[in-house]
Amino acid sequence: MIINNKENNKNKQHPHIPNEHPVRLSPPFGGVGGGFCAVILAAGDFPTHVLPLRILRTTDNLIVCDGALTELLEYEIEPTAVVGDGDSLSEELKQRYAHIYHHISEQEFNDLTKATLFARSHLKMDASTHTRPRFCYLGATGKREDHTLGNISLMLYYYRQLAIDPVMITDYGYFVAASGTMRFESFPGQQVSIFNATCKELSSNGLKWDIYPFNELWQGTLNEALSNEFTIHADGDYLIYRTHKV
Repeated sequence: MIINNKENNKNKQHPHIPNEHPVRLSPPFGGVGGGFCAVILAAGDFPTHVLPLRILRTTDNLIVCDGALTELLEYEIEPTAVVGDGDSLSEELKQRYAHIYHHISEQEFNDLTKATLFARSHLKMDASTHTRPRFCYLGATGKREDHTLGNISLMLYYYRQLAIDPVMITDYGYFVAASGTMRFESFPGQQVSIFNATCKELSSNGLKWDIYPFNELWQGTLNEALSNEFTIHADGDYLIYRTHKV
């Protein structure tokens, strides 16, 4: 939902953005396990789309919030670790998975962040490349709306504070966190939404409507890709949402 576009960019030119990063390509996800260092399953709506289900079945490092374990087992998928305060686990499951169950009782963070911190600390990450570890989040939306909003906003927190490259995949599309000028893979007609976090300069190439430094979350929604990639020019952090290809 791009508003005031003509007023914000009358000449269809991109403003100079001081200290912008070199253009980087946001990497796709695919192959076995989606190419992620860790996959974290939350206790929201269990995924039904073929992409997240394939990732669940093929990943090597599946960290499950304890409230999602029962439904995961119905799909006959075994986790690498189960993390949480245990309130959602039966005694039978606690005993059955005692060897991989990690009880974390503190209440400062929600289960998604507890699972993220556990994975960041305990799994072997490829530090030699000096790149951010790529984490995939599934089942993080649906059910309570406040949980959904909180989990989506955590993608930027993980990106900034934990140096993780997070991807949240739902049955409809996926969120990625980004900073600075970046290119994003796309397809003609793909629905795209941009959520500004800290950008004072923000513009685009390859979208139906050019963007600007949004002040409200809803202002950057309901845009559309024109080709197989688009570029965001920015001087800060933001979230990108793209729909799956039907």
